[in-house]
Amino acid sequence: MAADKMILAENVMVSTDCEKTGLNNNVIVCGGSGTGKTLSFLEPCLLETFESSVIVTVVKRRVVDQYKPMFRKRGYVVEDMNFAYPERSTVTFDPLKYVKSYTDIRFLAQSIVKANPRKDRSNADPYWDEAAISLLSALIAYTMMTKRDGTFADVLDLLNELSFTGESGQIETTLDRKFDSLAKQDPKCFAVSCWRSFRLLPVRTAGSVFGTLNTTIDTIFSPELCRMIARNKNVDFEKLASSKTALFITASAVNPALHSFISMFYAQAFKQLFEFAEKQPSGQLPLPVRMLYDDFAVGGRVMNCAEYMSILREKRISMCLLIQSESQLASMYSREDATTIINNCDTYIFFGSMDLTTARHISERINLPLEDVLYMPVNQVYVFRRGQKPITAKRYDIYRDEVYQAVMKMQKRSRAIREK
Repeated sequence: MAADKMILAENVMVSTDCEKTGLNNNVIVCGGSGTGKTLSFLEPCLLETFESSVIVTVVKRRVVDQYKPMFRKRGYVVEDMNFAYPERSTVTFDPLKYVKSYTDIRFLAQSIVKANPRKDRSNADPYWDEAAISLLSALIAYTMMTKRDGTFADVLDLLNELSFTGESGQIETTLDRKFDSLAKQDPKCFAVSCWRSFRLLPVRTAGSVFGTLNTTIDTIFSPELCRMIARNKNVDFEKLASSKTALFITASAVNPALHSFISMFYAQAFKQLFEFAEKQPSGQLPLPVRMLYDDFAVGGRVMNCAEYMSILREKRISMCLLIQSESQLASMYSREDATTIINNCDTYIFFGSMDLTTARHISERINLPLEDVLYMPVNQVYVFRRGQKPITAKRYDIYRDEVYQAVMKMQKRSRAIREK
């Protein structure tokens, strides 16, 4: 079975065939802003992609425009989820379309409520989040049971319709009649069970829970995003894992609120791809799926990312994470989870950083004085591969790559045709 290759540095190229290398294809690329992580690692990875499906998340629209024609020429289906300019997207992600069970409902509600990266670092009582998850689960379940082709916009409409009154006893809400009607049909259904949990809360507590959920929803689901969800077709994860597909996700550099939605997408992508792999006789995806995430630690927190990283290889899934420093990753995922993520990457490429924590770790890895790491030459990288001695090399010069030069010419021709 043919496998792609990865360019790690100048004159350092490795196979992505895990059976041959004995290593997973998870990669941490660490370097400060402007050190060339995108140009010298992410783009060379795209140049060497012939046999895998890829999900590429960037804030640099240039990358998408350059590599779309190349992938089309290679026979790929190319999809574009553009959060910077939603009207230009070819696909979208309606989280409700992937719900098939009560477990899925709970997973979706949890991924939304916990999308804010500050949640796991907060000292607040987790009870509030759990109550908000229960309320959102009730709304999702109600929509699934009463709407034949419901969308997440229907869930948002229910939430907007919700208001409540009451004294110290049981609250009364504007949705009581809807759920009472559902209870008459099936009093033990999941929607009614979750709704009753909310109804039993004291008024002030219910107000806090409602406020927690409303704030999270308002942060993630902007009007522009809702229009994008309603207009486009949904990402087909099974098709992506079965036929060569390049899915580009463009995050907005000036609207960080969308990062939480992208994090929800990745949490759902992991789940859908894992479940699809489980259905296969081999227990693996028909095609390898590689996820390349630029500025990973700047985006929203991907739920259960540390846990998923430890079992990606067996399903033919891999992640290449570009970060500015280990401290930045720890600030997003907690120090323990950040360590787990790094430890589950059999390849680590260091492009240079002024972050002392990162520099100390690299100094210990490569057995060099701290100042040599802090003040390493700007075109130099350190490459670490599990089971091998560290490599000191020059960062890859993509401008000398013949395939890259051909891609640039192809882009110029495409632009000229569009302008005619």
